[in-house]
Amino acid sequence: MLLRRLLPIVVIAAAAAGFLALKASRPAAPPVEARERVWRVETRRVAPGDVRPTLVVYGRIEAPDRLRAAAPVAGRMLEVAVRDGQAVAAGQLLARLDPGDLRPRVERARAEIERERIRHRHDREAIDQERRLSELAKASVARLSQLKNARLGAESALDQAREALARTRLAVTQREQSLAEHPARLAQLQATLTEAERDAARGEIRAPFAGRATAVAVAAGDQVQPGQVLMSVYAADGLFLRARVPVDYAAELRRALAAGEPLAAAAEYGDRRLAATLERIGGEADARGVDVLLRLEDGSDVPIGAFLAARLQRPYANEVFELPYSALHGGNRIYRVEQGRLASVAVTRVGERRDGDQVRVLLRAPDLVAGSEVMVTHLPNAIDGLAVEPLAR
Repeated sequence: MLLRRLLPIVVIAAAAAGFLALKASRPAAPPVEARERVWRVETRRVAPGDVRPTLVVYGRIEAPDRLRAAAPVAGRMLEVAVRDGQAVAAGQLLARLDPGDLRPRVERARAEIERERIRHRHDREAIDQERRLSELAKASVARLSQLKNARLGAESALDQAREALARTRLAVTQREQSLAEHPARLAQLQATLTEAERDAARGEIRAPFAGRATAVAVAAGDQVQPGQVLMSVYAADGLFLRARVPVDYAAELRRALAAGEPLAAAAEYGDRRLAATLERIGGEADARGVDVLLRLEDGSDVPIGAFLAARLQRPYANEVFELPYSALHGGNRIYRVEQGRLASVAVTRVGERRDGDQVRVLLRAPDLVAGSEVMVTHLPNAIDGLAVEPLAR
């Protein structure tokens, strides 16, 4: 009975003794070595240089030399010789008004001039007769005055003679005035004839320069009114890209133009590469910036109003470093690699440089010397002293 009670205790004691014996005989664990994590990064040797920054601008194609052909008079369109988008040569016929609507004005003006000349001849012939009548009326008044003084004539007869003399004198005065006004009337009628002949000549609307027709708004048979715009023609060799740049860049661009420094630009339209040159800067600005005008070297196939993006060169920036944007941390610092650890360097952004799809940021860093090894991998946890290992190139 006593043995049955002691047996479990003996078994438990034996198991504990065995566990302690095994634990005491196990091999000692190797000591734990603490190792610092090393980040593998891409680096680049840098050297300062003189680089042209580029500025991406957006704008529309416009044509300063643009003719809006309008109808000189009311009439019917006899012919429209071009279509929208068609290239035209200098002097080429664009449209023609019906001559039947233009000739009557010319003939009417010529008839008015001939009528004025006939009137002038009549006035010169009639004034001599009216002057003789005036002399006769004057003599009649003198004669009746003598008879009245001699008490041989009536007062009423003398009054009638005086009235007749006044009428003849008035007729002479009016005729002299008509003769004096003849040169002015003739000049006015000549001007009307010249205007009618001008409008008749403008009935054939021709291109003043080589270019391209656009916005053709009429067709043969349409009735048009004076001043109605029929179509537009713009010079294809004088196209500009009007774009807007921030005001901060306008001052340096204006200085470069004043110094005669050419600033080139490049744009794409479809599969075509367009070359342009900055020609002038707009005279007005607003909160969005100021307009710049880039002259296209060959825009013959580019329609006006097309929206394009262009890369505009800025003046040279001296002693700058060119790095990918991934090297920039926080917008104002990069990291130099010294003996396997990072060291921050304060930088100032000058601009960017685009070459095709590659974009580089241009930086000034007074504390960075030529030949320094700079990390170009963007590490969100980058800090001074962080251990790094440059990747093999």
